[in-house]
Amino acid sequence: MTILVVGASGATGRLLVEQLLERGETVKIIIRTRSNLPHAIHNHKNLDIIYGSIGDLSNEQLIKYVESCHVVVSCLGHNLNLKGVFGQPRKLVTDTARRLCHVIKESEPTQPVKYVLMNTTGNSNRDIPETTTLPHRFVIGLLRLLLPPHVDNENAADFFRTAIGRNNEGIEWVIVRPDSLIDATNVSPYTEHPSPVRDPIFDAGETSRINIAHFMSELITDHSKWEAWKGQMPVIYNQP
Repeated sequence: MTILVVGASGATGRLLVEQLLERGETVKIIIRTRSNLPHAIHNHKNLDIIYGSIGDLSNEQLIKYVESCHVVVSCLGHNLNLKGVFGQPRKLVTDTARRLCHVIKESEPTQPVKYVLMNTTGNSNRDIPETTTLPHRFVIGLLRLLLPPHVDNENAADFFRTAIGRNNEGIEWVIVRPDSLIDATNVSPYTEHPSPVRDPIFDAGETSRINIAHFMSELITDHSKWEAWKGQMPVIYNQP
């Protein structure tokens, strides 16, 4: 199958691309520069590199890149610096999701395209009851006021939940929620949950980026896993 990955030069996106290529999949990526890609995959025969940013590409160009894809994955996030947190584009994740879903529909796929969105445990799934404490809700309220990236993550998830929905004929989706991200060299045991089993503010767990890449790879390539999590927001923790 052919998979389009946006945010492929990021810390998690690079790992995802590597794992998909190792599984024999065909991968398209949209990046500004190849300097952040692992050297081993620069010239991989199954990797198609599109240089630029989504914001600079026309709808016609995006439709051309998307129309042959069976899966779209977004590992986009805001850089953790002053410009990345408070600068533009403040709606990077949400606007990219809206635009890609628009061009997916314009491409008129013959079967539903899978969309995997990397998100965060700080964003609750409002389709199901997720119990939180008053202090937790207070801190989340502050984050909504003070940190635009948090609002962007919430809005992106809400777009899939409400605008796309669970019964869309052209798009199926899964929103993946890691807890505190850490770096690791190898895939390790991890657990999957419909909702957080720890408070992401006051009792956060850990999730390695390579484990998130592995879970997303499994979602993409394992039909039974996709069917198990389709239309949901699974939470992933490293196994203690």
